[in-house]
Amino acid sequence: MICYDEAHHIFKLDTPNTSYVFGLTDESYPGQIYYGKKIKDTDLGYLLREDERPQPPSILRREKAGYFDFYPMEYPSVGIGDARESCIGIRTMDGQEGLELRYRSHRIYAGKRPLEGLPATWDAASAAHSDASSDDVHTTGQKDKEAVQTAQTASCSCSTLEVTMEDEVTGLQVVLSYTAFEDVDAITRSVRVENGGERSVYLTKVLSACLHVEQENLEVLTLPGSWSRERQIQRQKLGYGSVVTESIRGISSHQDHPFMALVTENCTQTTGDVYAMNFVYSGNFLAKAMRDQFDQTRMVMGIHPDRFCWKLEPGESFQAPEAVLVYSDEGLGKMTRAFHRLYRNHLIRGYWKDRRRPVLINNWEATYFNFDTEKLLAIAREAAERGIEMLVVDDGWFGYRSNDDSSLGDWQVNEKKLPGGFTYLAQEVNKLGMKLGIWLEPEMVSEDSNLYREHPDWALQMNGRELGQARAQYVLDLSRPEVAEYVYGMIRDVLSSANIEYVKWDMNRLLSDVGNLTLPADRQGEIMHRYMLAVYGLQDRLTKDFPQLLLENCCSGGGRFDPGMLYYSPQIWCSDDTDAIERLSIQEGTQLLYPLSCIGAHVSICPNHGTGRVTPFETRGVVALSGTFGYELDITRLPDEEKDQIPGQVAHYKQFSHLIRNGEYYRIASWRENHLYDCFMVVSEDRTEALCTYVQVLSQINYKSRRIRLLGLDPDAYYSVTEVSLAETCAEIQGQTAGNEAAAGGGDSTERDGGDIAAADCGSAAAKKCYQGAALMYAGILMPRVMGDFQTRLLHIRKI
Repeated sequence: MICYDEAHHIFKLDTPNTSYVFGLTDESYPGQIYYGKKIKDTDLGYLLREDERPQPPSILRREKAGYFDFYPMEYPSVGIGDARESCIGIRTMDGQEGLELRYRSHRIYAGKRPLEGLPATWDAASAAHSDASSDDVHTTGQKDKEAVQTAQTASCSCSTLEVTMEDEVTGLQVVLSYTAFEDVDAITRSVRVENGGERSVYLTKVLSACLHVEQENLEVLTLPGSWSRERQIQRQKLGYGSVVTESIRGISSHQDHPFMALVTENCTQTTGDVYAMNFVYSGNFLAKAMRDQFDQTRMVMGIHPDRFCWKLEPGESFQAPEAVLVYSDEGLGKMTRAFHRLYRNHLIRGYWKDRRRPVLINNWEATYFNFDTEKLLAIAREAAERGIEMLVVDDGWFGYRSNDDSSLGDWQVNEKKLPGGFTYLAQEVNKLGMKLGIWLEPEMVSEDSNLYREHPDWALQMNGRELGQARAQYVLDLSRPEVAEYVYGMIRDVLSSANIEYVKWDMNRLLSDVGNLTLPADRQGEIMHRYMLAVYGLQDRLTKDFPQLLLENCCSGGGRFDPGMLYYSPQIWCSDDTDAIERLSIQEGTQLLYPLSCIGAHVSICPNHGTGRVTPFETRGVVALSGTFGYELDITRLPDEEKDQIPGQVAHYKQFSHLIRNGEYYRIASWRENHLYDCFMVVSEDRTEALCTYVQVLSQINYKSRRIRLLGLDPDAYYSVTEVSLAETCAEIQGQTAGNEAAAGGGDSTERDGGDIAAADCGSAAAKKCYQGAALMYAGILMPRVMGDFQTRLLHIRKI
């Protein structure tokens, strides 16, 4: 719910458990007051400290600039005295940069409008009634019309506030949009800038959100990394000055992530305050936290201003992407579950949103470029016999590509390698009861390609400079409409040629040589954002033209794993590092924000192609189970004892898929922190069922069993705790006849009683072996130690 208390000039946005409050001074400057646990009162203007020096300009004109240097501006601008990080910067045609924004009006309405050309969270009810006119509440800037104005959200799951501010000198209007969700503790913010003046202006910075926090001893949590080491959790103390995470690579990047959280000292999974921001964007970003001399912390997030400059003509507008804000008073776990719920219910879209994804096998680590139709069909036949449901043909099927030096941009099937093309291959794969998918890298072009020879000007480039290659490829200038249209035509033709039901969209390098040969000089600063808008436009067209296509985004692994991509594809390849042990920390950082259902995870061969590590096949399956689940190996060359485990792994994935897709995530222990073991669980929303994953990374001598305290259960309910045995599941499947194999794929019969762990008779539960939820969570259970490193256990927990 959103309300405006006109008597006190206060806006308040409420989610189920949080409140966000800001107010207006007599001079109409919006100032941030509070973000935290839910409160009822709106008379909070005293927290703006207008009775303390330096006072507002209306009281103390001589200290106007000093006042702005302390005032917690809701959306700070440059040039008027606030020397902290600003959110918006401009340059006029006279070369001047100041901007003074004052409140002019606001609007509250039920639901949420889409952001033109950009990914954003959505509300199903408002999507059907996008004008929301019957539920609008307007004000004209006259602050004392009514006591309180409130959005009547009716059947909508959210409500939206739009606050219009204006700079009198330039005529520039800035519309701040806020959406509060009824079913999740999340608030989204975005900004639209409109040129209501008579002259052009240049936008040199347009960030999407600002948050002020007044707490001491804060730490900053970010997710830095590298290729194959994405999203490593990092915490550092915030002293005076700034902490920054950013990308100017043209992608959200492996090295940084568009996320930042302020956490209180000693914050854990279950205790402490968390103020978090995640950016719904896939290009350059800036996230910055700054502690000032008054112990106020300002955190901002948005498009990185480096090399950004957008010319705004009179009457034009610029829409900035959306930022998601989450507050938790119960540690990181509560924050995580808020992000997961928001993204599951209000960001992921389309046919596959709530469906179990098919178990796939990708030929990349099996064959690399060395394959033909017969090799692919040999993999498909073996895979189909063991319950795998889709074959994905990775790099090397197009042009004359036998290595990564050529053919990007020539998206036509190489029929010397694949006679009959995808038409024949799809028919043969479909006969096996499997689906067919393919890999694409449509944003790139090889120097050795027909496309580049015909259109060398279609690559990003700067006049007079040699183009810089990465992976022997250039970046197509998708900011040019004719280039984007040509690329989409090739993709459409390939997908229309056969029954292709999955696409892995890859992007394998940063953006360099960022110049455009058609834009005028004063618009060259628009290229990176225009490029990102073009990528979004292509993927939007793809999902609309092929609505049942399963799209998986990829960027050299996890280089563009962000909410922007998640809006178009329900799953994203997490990392090119497929080593099960390395994946524990990569997936932990990813799971901090993103639902397990969207995390691309596969079982690969050992010794692992990246690390050389050897882990048990069963362990590789358990780690991949907490994602989309698939295989990245040559199944025809696996030893029989590993092949025989695949049907059981597939059965477990099908059995627990509903929990992986929709369960609430609880992190119990982190191998990254303790260096010994990893443990987490997913719990059904009604708390009747859970799956606990335990990985013993390193074995220890002369130790007892380990006590594990579960999370998320009903303390008053009784639960059975059963170990899921892969060996017994496989034995059962092997013993079944062809007539009942299908039933074995997904029912409870795939679970066998491996012995309740440390169970006791409970008289109140009819003498069944069980635990009370309180005992499982507060006293814990004992996890027996097993011999050897890299061992796993799966516990299925069910309410009795």
